Amino acid sequence: MVRDVDAGYGAVRVLHGVSLEVREGETVALLGTNGNGKSTLIKCLMGMVEPEGGEIFLEADGTRIDLTRKSTEEIVGLGIALVPEGRRLFPKLTVEENLLLGAYRTQARAGITRNLAFCFEAFPVLRDRRRQLAGSMSGGEQQMLAIARALMSSPRILLVDEPSVGLAPILVSRVIAKIKELKERYQLTVLMAEQNFNQATKIADRGYIIVHGKIEFEGRSTRELRENELVKKYYLGV
Repeated sequence: MVRDVDAGYGAVRVLHGVSLEVREGETVALLGTNGNGKSTLIKCLMGMVEPEGGEIFLEADGTRIDLTRKSTEEIVGLGIALVPEGRRLFPKLTVEENLLLGAYRTQARAGITRNLAFCFEAFPVLRDRRRQLAGSMSGGEQQMLAIARALMSSPRILLVDEPSVGLAPILVSRVIAKIKELKERYQLTVLMAEQNFNQATKIADRGYIIVHGKIEFEGRSTRELRENELVKKYYLGV
């Protein structure tokens, strides 16, 4: 749950009273064009940017946890994993080494063998290239590796920031479809920040539109999103 969050960088305010909710088992899309605050909000959720005001909390196992008082490491320890914009891999490490680094949280270490096998099953190309340096892979392969690395932490909640950036359209479709498949198999809760409206709404249950750091519309279904005037203006060219 995010409530009335203000955040930015120094004197530059990026988020203005942002509120949204992601319920257990949902896939929620945070839609907005570049520069509207999607990534800043994701960083707030991960403890990478400290909000100037508002609340961010996780309700798990009957307990309400204030994420604004947690470090990034502690947030990952709660079962929240991030697939960052631009993938942020370790390019001079192998595919397998990148995956193993994703399993550093204590709760995931016991499941390394199982999770590694699952990632290789979900992304066969990673198994075939497990000894290859991550930096030598194509953009689509790197995006798959970034998603698999997040899964190695045995998350309950997956935050995906701009998975379509830098990918050819056919690869975008594959990556989005894979996120849906993994969500269902792992019974994940997913918040996906994305500017590709058509692809995001293929897998989202509902979504929000963020414009200039403010939530301008909450769609209770993808149908509501498609019929919204902001969507027609910014995404559908109507």
